[in-house]
Amino acid sequence: MTKPVIRCAVYTRKSSEDGLDQDFNSLDAQHEACAAYIASQRHEGWKMLPARYDDGGVSGGTLERPALQRLLADIGAGRIDMVVVYKIDRLTRSLADFAKLVERLEAANCSFVSVTQAFNTSSSMGRLTLNVLLSFAQFEREVTAERIRDKIAASKKKGLWMGGLPPLGYDPHPDRQRRELVVNPREAETVRRLFALYADHRNLRRTEEAAAREGLRSKRHHFASGRQQGGGALSRGQIHKILTNPVYLGRIRHRDRCWPGSHPAIVTEVLWTEVQDLLQAASARRRGTRAGALAGHEAPLKGKLRDETGDPLTPTHTQRRGRKLRYYVSNRLISGGRDASGWRLPAGALEAAVANAIAVHLAASAARHAVLAQPDAAEAAPASAAIALLAQSIRREECRAGAVLIDTIALARGRLDIDLDRDAVAAAAGLPAGRLHPALLRIEAPFACRRRGVETRIIAGDPLPAPDATLIRALRNAHRWAEALKSGTALGRLAAAEKVAERYLARILHLAGLSPRIQAAILNGTQPAELTLERLVKVQLPLDWTAQERLLGFAG
Repeated sequence: MTKPVIRCAVYTRKSSEDGLDQDFNSLDAQHEACAAYIASQRHEGWKMLPARYDDGGVSGGTLERPALQRLLADIGAGRIDMVVVYKIDRLTRSLADFAKLVERLEAANCSFVSVTQAFNTSSSMGRLTLNVLLSFAQFEREVTAERIRDKIAASKKKGLWMGGLPPLGYDPHPDRQRRELVVNPREAETVRRLFALYADHRNLRRTEEAAAREGLRSKRHHFASGRQQGGGALSRGQIHKILTNPVYLGRIRHRDRCWPGSHPAIVTEVLWTEVQDLLQAASARRRGTRAGALAGHEAPLKGKLRDETGDPLTPTHTQRRGRKLRYYVSNRLISGGRDASGWRLPAGALEAAVANAIAVHLAASAARHAVLAQPDAAEAAPASAAIALLAQSIRREECRAGAVLIDTIALARGRLDIDLDRDAVAAAAGLPAGRLHPALLRIEAPFACRRRGVETRIIAGDPLPAPDATLIRALRNAHRWAEALKSGTALGRLAAAEKVAERYLARILHLAGLSPRIQAAILNGTQPAELTLERLVKVQLPLDWTAQERLLGFAG
C-alpha cells in the first residue's frame, strides 16, 4: 500500500539583511538543511514543493512578513500539508503569535516540523517542550531589544547621531566610524530661511506659500540601491517638523529629553526661542478658539448661495444619532413649508464641490496663462504661478480657503455659476486687482446631485477620482477566488478558508466578469457615484460587456 503524499513547504527567515547579498547566504543554508531533512523522509511520502518562502531582514516578533503571509495563504488554500523550518524561532519568537499560527495550521490540517529540534506536537510532553523553546526565544528577543534601546539612549546622552536619514541641513560624517552630523552649507541656508520666514509671517500656511515662491526644497536622499527620495516643495507638516527639531540648535533628542549634540548648530538660540514661542502661541490660540471663533466657519458659504429663483440658501443643521448634520436649504423651505423646486443640500459635499470647481478653474486659467487682462512676456509667468499656488492652497484647505474668494454662487439644475471677488482673489494671489482677466473671476461648471445609498454626492466641475476601497477589495477578492476555483478548490472549502459564507462568495465571484472598462474605472476611482458594491451584487449583470456598461451608467 502506497503512502499518501505529504506536500512540504520550507520556510526560512533572517532578522537582519547582513550577508543576504552573498551567493550562498543564511536563507540558502536553512533551505538546504530543510531540503535534506525532507529527502530523508521520502519513504514516509514527503515531497518538497518548488516554491520558496524566504523572509530576509524581517524580525520574528511580527507575523506581517511577506513570505509568511504567502505561506499562510497557500496553507489556507489547501496546497500545503507540512511546514518545515530550520529552528522553531525562524517561524516566530512570540508565544501569542505561535498560538495564532497553530490555530490556523490545525484548521487547515497542516503540521510543522523543526529539523534541528526534535519534538512531537501530538503528545503533551512535546507541546510542553515546544512552549519552553518558544518562551526562551521570546525572552531572547526581548532582552536583545532592551539592550539595543539602552545602547541608543546612552549614545544619545553623549550627543551622538544614531543613524537614520539625516535632517535637512546636515549630512552624515564622511567617516562612518564617527556618529556625527556635519553641516551641509547650502541646505543650512534653507533651514535658516524657513526659521526667518516663520518669524516674519507667524503662520505656517503663509510660510509654506513663501517657501514655495522662493523655491525652497526638502532634502534629497540618495540610497545605495539607486533610489532617490525628496527634493520637492516643502509642506506645512515638513516645515513644522523642521521648526520644532532641536537638532538645529545643536542638540540630540531622545524621547522627551534633549542632550547637547556633537554637531554644530544651524540657528541661533535667540531665533530658535522666538520661533518656539510663536508656535506655542499659535497652538494655544487654535485650542482656545475651536469652540468660539471657529464656529463661525461652520457655514463658510453663508450669504453667498442663491438658487434659480433668486432665493438664498440658508445654513441649517439637524442631530441624528448624536451627530450634527449640516445642510444648505432654500429659504422658502424654512419659512414657507413644502416646495418641490427648493434645494436641500448636504453642506460638506456642497462645500467640497464648490472648492473643487474653483481650484480646477484657477489651475486651468494658470495653465493657459489667462490670468491678466493684458499681460506681457515678463508678467505672464509669475502671475500664472501665483494663481497656480492659490489653486493648490484651495485643494488642500478646501472651502476654508475658497470661500473668502467668492462673491456669489447661483445654483441651477445641472449648472453652477460662481462669481469670484476681484479684490479677494488679487489679495490672495498678490496681484494687482485692476489687471485681472474678467474670465478668471467667472466660473461656469456642471453641477449634479446623485444618490449613493443614504448619501447624496455632489459633483461640480471636473470630478476628482474617488476610489471606493470596498469596491476595489471586492473586485480583487473576486479574481482571487475565481483563480482558486479554476485550480480545483471546492467552493465550500474556499469559503471556509476565507471565513465567509458560500452565498456571499458566490455573489462576489461574478464581479470577475465585469467589462475591462468598468474594472479599470473602479480601480482608478472614476466609476459613477451611484455605483456601489451593494448595487453590483444585487443587479443581474448581462454577459455582454456593452450591455453591462449601459446598465451601470457608463455612457458612450
